[in-house]
Amino acid sequence: MMLRYIAKILLFTLLIYSKLHAQVFVEKDLEDGIAYMVNFILSDEFNSLKQTNTDLDLVDTLYLRAVHFHNGAIDEALLTLTFATLPFSKMPLHIPFTNIELGAKLPSGPEGTLKKKINRLPGQVFIDTPQTKFGDKDKVAHFFGNAFFSYSVTIFNISKFLSILVELFEDAFKVEGTIDHRDFIANYLGYHFGRHLKDDEDYLPSEAFKLYTFFKLNYSY
Repeated sequence: MMLRYIAKILLFTLLIYSKLHAQVFVEKDLEDGIAYMVNFILSDEFNSLKQTNTDLDLVDTLYLRAVHFHNGAIDEALLTLTFATLPFSKMPLHIPFTNIELGAKLPSGPEGTLKKKINRLPGQVFIDTPQTKFGDKDKVAHFFGNAFFSYSVTIFNISKFLSILVELFEDAFKVEGTIDHRDFIANYLGYHFGRHLKDDEDYLPSEAFKLYTFFKLNYSY
């Protein structure tokens, strides 16, 4: 019961926070940025890059393109990428023990392009990513979302707290089924990336993702 109560609070917190940030800090640029990045993902240029680059290289390309669009504003780029890389346009909520189903609309780019966008999204981001068509495409949004919080919000460890609540929210409301430890990994790497950016603005997402590869290869038993 307590987890479901916390999950409800999280839902409203995330939706309100994103709306306030869009209105106060980025004004009209958030939706423009999302549309720009999604159109880039759908472009022939990006499709050509997919043929000759790794998925981690593509994540770097998306990040650098978003930063350029927002004239160097890293926080706006990270928030834009959080929504632009979502592999869904609605948050499907099935409230436990009821027949109530809700669909919270999320900013995810131009209408009618979701399927093509999902096909284009980079998904092979971990050394142990499942070798399926979908892979870890949902982990990229987890990564950038936590990077945004850790880079932009100054309250100590708030992004770690929020990443845990996201998992509890997904579990309690059956958004993705059950708590996925791989989401926690993406969340933590995103947290690390955002914190590191404060000291080194040249730090790239691929460098953060490769930390998992290093520990997986050297400390797995």
